Amino acid sequence: MNAQEQQAPSLSSMLVWDNHVCMPLRPHDHSFLDQLQWHHRNGTDVVMLNVGFGDDSIEAHLRMLASLRAWLAARPAQYRLIRSVADIHAARATGQLAVGFDIEGANAIGDQLSLIELYRDLGVRWMLLAYNQNNRAGGGCQDDDPGLSDFGRAMLEEMARVGMIGCCSHTGYRTARQAIDASPSPLIFSHSNPRALFQHPRNIPDDLIRACAARGGVIGINGIGLFLGGNDASPSNVARHVLYVAELVGIEHVGIGLDFIHDRQEVDAFLAANPDKFPPHLGYSAGMDMLSPAELPALANELATHGMSEADLAAVFGGNWLRMAEQVWRD
Repeated sequence: MNAQEQQAPSLSSMLVWDNHVCMPLRPHDHSFLDQLQWHHRNGTDVVMLNVGFGDDSIEAHLRMLASLRAWLAARPAQYRLIRSVADIHAARATGQLAVGFDIEGANAIGDQLSLIELYRDLGVRWMLLAYNQNNRAGGGCQDDDPGLSDFGRAMLEEMARVGMIGCCSHTGYRTARQAIDASPSPLIFSHSNPRALFQHPRNIPDDLIRACAARGGVIGINGIGLFLGGNDASPSNVARHVLYVAELVGIEHVGIGLDFIHDRQEVDAFLAANPDKFPPHLGYSAGMDMLSPAELPALANELATHGMSEADLAAVFGGNWLRMAEQVWRD
């Protein structure tokens, strides 16, 4: 064993939080959910599960939440639904996986702001303003962004009031910039990578990264090869993006949101069936490479070889998300 292997960091010594995991959005199909234990066996302590995105209806979001909550409740020895920061600590202490939910886009609330508090009560910890295309709240990153609407501003105020974190991944530049300034609470980019390293509308320019960090927010690096560049989702390429953001705005503003999709056949079929939302000329196609949650230890090793200390790694792999939760969530 060489010196580098002897000094490899151990994720078991730190809280590991993956802020965006995608299971199939089929409320009567639980066939993939046992794979949550795969996340846990590979060192992850906290996952945020997506329950809807884009044009999905309010009913679709509520049906997924009901289905997932019931499945988790039937397995109390393995899982703990996150209702507060205390649940995260309790789950880690008792060997459970802590699970919360996220929503990608304001279509989930239609024209009804009061749904935000309901979603919060059901376990939704963060929500996007827009998903690639424009909606009632503002602009998507692959659309002609009109900026943050009055409804979008009211949405941010209500999210801050009830203790839900607002997210600007998939959101247009103009809307994201205005949202960061308008929000009473810090916002996040839950799963977005720096555009300086790879040009894509889903990636975010340096000035948005700086603005988010200046308000106390966190940028979660995803593990999708398309957004990392060269369809390369290797630990070394993901580390390159983590290090770039850390050097730009500080280690306290970087996290992990892998965006790992468990049903690859489903996503390939969805990309092919929805070229308006996922244009082929932007690189969307079957077979996109993804960093596996099982490769998080390799990512930690890669970051350590570039000089990240144990304390730095603890911040990136979960500490920064925990700080945001302690600041924004309400019990």
